[in-house]
Amino acid sequence: MNADNRIIVALDVSSQEEAIALLDKLPQVSFWKVGLELFVSSGPGILEILKQREKRIFLDLKFHDIPNTVAGACRAAAKYNVDLLTIHSTCGKDALKAAQLALTEGAAAVDKPSPKLIAITLLTSLNSRQLAFELKIPLELPEFALHMALLAKETGLAGAVCSPQEVEQLRMSCGDDFLLVCPGVRPKWADGGDQKRSMTPKAAFKAGADYLVIGRPITAAPDPAAAFSRICEELE
Repeated sequence: MNADNRIIVALDVSSQEEAIALLDKLPQVSFWKVGLELFVSSGPGILEILKQREKRIFLDLKFHDIPNTVAGACRAAAKYNVDLLTIHSTCGKDALKAAQLALTEGAAAVDKPSPKLIAITLLTSLNSRQLAFELKIPLELPEFALHMALLAKETGLAGAVCSPQEVEQLRMSCGDDFLLVCPGVRPKWADGGDQKRSMTPKAAFKAGADYLVIGRPITAAPDPAAAFSRICEELE
């Protein structure tokens, strides 16, 4: 797969109109992320628009609730026929199992392929100090991220979301068939924003990432198409 097909561009905008404007500016992008802001503001209509344009979809809603609730949410999300869907590993093993089963059943009920359910290990906006002092988790950050990824693997999930700084360790421990998606990716020429554990696209792929999620360095650029092309060229 070409590098440009492994870049997921984040549609982190507040309206369907803004999203369509970005789609029009970036017709060469094949994989898009729809997160909480856009999904809450516009509903599933944006998913239909992406499907009509034959785009792949990462529905990044980060489910985090009791087993019955995440199962219901996954069963409902199955009808959207997206490619990737997220849930927090910190829901626990019972919730992860229930979510995976419900997603599979929900997709079968509407005769659609089941989305790949992937687990959030730790948000890339958090660093080691916050993990220890704010969340009171007595593990080193890489160890915690690995534990969350292994929990997802043990419960049958397709992969995990992790910062590129942890991806090499997770790849070694979880194997080549475990999907690893990395946000927090920033070219050297882009502003770091609120990402605490970032890495360049080339370094993230070299470390073992399957897909990179990149938003503002592309979507907030004066010329989004030029920014996307520049990143792809730097990966060659």
